[in-house]
Amino acid sequence: MTTDPANLLRENGVQVTAQRVAVLRVVSAQPHSTADEVAVAVRAEIGAISRQAVYDALGILSEKHLIRRIQPAGSPALYEDRVGDNHHHVICRTCGKTADVDCAVGSAPCLNASCDSGFEIDEAEVIYWGTCPQCAASRNVET
Repeated sequence: MTTDPANLLRENGVQVTAQRVAVLRVVSAQPHSTADEVAVAVRAEIGAISRQAVYDALGILSEKHLIRRIQPAGSPALYEDRVGDNHHHVICRTCGKTADVDCAVGSAPCLNASCDSGFEIDEAEVIYWGTCPQCAASRNVET
């Protein structure tokens, strides 16, 4: 996040609260975190906060496109502050580590579907699955 979280909230018409600022800071510092992970980090930063308050903050921040919510199949939702660039993700099947992957070629080529069924496509969500280098290395050591 390159701007002050409170200013970012104001600029986007979101009421500034300590909880929302803390959630925004945590998502920025720890991209691809679950709501529970965000809650733990926010509590460490500001003290007591309910799980519902964290979910509410994540919801409004996602709705205002200040953060992005992704939900890989069979996994809890993950949150990040990299928005607006149509990037994708790669996830380790073993440990769940998640990393950003830029679009393969050009300016969001995945938005040009071979058959769009008449839809006006404005975003594509691609998730690559595999094994991260650490898990691959530990698997190779065990064999």
